[in-house]
Amino acid sequence: MLTKTETKTETRSATLLYLEDFAVGQIFRSGSLTVEAADIKTFAAQFDPQPFHLDEAAAKASLFGGLAASGWHTTAMTMRLLVDGGVPIAGGIIGAGAEELRWPRPVRPGDRLRVESEVLEIVLSRTRPQGRMKLRTTTLNQNDEPVQVMVANLVVPRRSTA
Repeated sequence: MLTKTETKTETRSATLLYLEDFAVGQIFRSGSLTVEAADIKTFAAQFDPQPFHLDEAAAKASLFGGLAASGWHTTAMTMRLLVDGGVPIAGGIIGAGAEELRWPRPVRPGDRLRVESEVLEIVLSRTRPQGRMKLRTTTLNQNDEPVQVMVANLVVPRRSTA
């Protein structure tokens, strides 16, 4: 389970963490999920209806050379992995914007995804009971190849001073 450890080490804890519990260099690892072709097509039909996300034959003739998940689907799966135990932030994972979002390789049916997140920066608010944490989250497939890299700024609550 998630417990605070030294920088550059994996952190696992069932305890929700506040800004004061995080340290630059801290790394969090999630569980995993397997991507199914039907899920790729269902997401694409609703949110990104391009042929290479919807149809194997069309996908084979595309730049991807086969069915590939939408980058936005990859982002949604990344969020699911983060929420299900990737980064246990008290109050939830609240984004304040992304500085970087890349999809270096496609996600395919049968891929098993997991995320690794590293704390890059922590900034306390001078006027609010919260702060900002910059987090790099890399989504990896079963071969430890990155399929998404995102650097995001999160709003993280501080412990109550009451």
